[in-house]
Amino acid sequence: MRQSKLPATTRPQGRSVPPSQSQDDERDPFAERLRERRDELTGAMLRVLRFIDHNRIVALASSAAELARRTRTSDATVIRAVQTLGFNGLPHLRQALTASLQASGAPAEGMRRTLAEIGHSAERAISSVFDTHEDGIRKLRCAVARTQIAEAVSVLHPAERIVVFGIGPSAPLAEYVAFLLRRTGRKSEVLDRTGIELADQLLGLSSSDALLVLAYGPAYRELIALLDEAERLGIPVVLITDEIEPEIVQRARVRISAARGRAEHVALHGVTLVCLEALVLALAASAKDDALASLERLDELRQALSGNRWE
Repeated sequence: MRQSKLPATTRPQGRSVPPSQSQDDERDPFAERLRERRDELTGAMLRVLRFIDHNRIVALASSAAELARRTRTSDATVIRAVQTLGFNGLPHLRQALTASLQASGAPAEGMRRTLAEIGHSAERAISSVFDTHEDGIRKLRCAVARTQIAEAVSVLHPAERIVVFGIGPSAPLAEYVAFLLRRTGRKSEVLDRTGIELADQLLGLSSSDALLVLAYGPAYRELIALLDEAERLGIPVVLITDEIEPEIVQRARVRISAARGRAEHVALHGVTLVCLEALVLALAASAKDDALASLERLDELRQALSGNRWE
């Protein structure tokens, strides 16, 4: 929730704000105040605030001294910039940034926008899903995405074990891809816990692993902790995402762009699933003998358990 609200009289006279922008402002008081008070800022203060705006996850975890170092300013400039926007200090600013990040990824908001477009028509809902996936697959088939997938295979293939990270809606996808990897002869584990429970799973990571990370939306503490541990152990990271903080993308060896539906609409996971299955099949092709031997052994075990041969 916004801690304080600037009165309407602070808006420049004669300036109209589109309804959609007003709604966005309600969810993002930082952006609203930056837009309204830009003329009051010095060049150094504007540099600080632009950095915060473009690197919000980093800003949440940074002190005034760290922000000053990153923006080549001073602690005093950072504090003055924050206070010029009407925040009491960094803790007050962090509250506003946290609220805006939570609102931007709220599932209810995405569903509300989607349903507002399709109305009560089941036919339009079905067409919307098909059209969205068709657009996502077309982007996945482009030369850039194909190159990204090929690079991901080159990172994952040499690893002794592939560890797949996914929490929330991505957790079932992480479990599914790990299941496919094990079937095709790869050692694989899943990281799917949240909060402090993830610590026990992170404890099992090894420098001989490779990480396949499913991460969408604003960066969160579990993802930050995972990347910190991967960096400490020297584990290469393949990141499957659509939009995420630039600081997160920079920490991955390879990024694969796989859209999770339309921006600010209901999340759809079909394109991510296709990307994952393409990765698994490409990895199987890279170690064909091992993949076939594993599946043949699976067939033998099934036959021993059931007395019937599975197709």
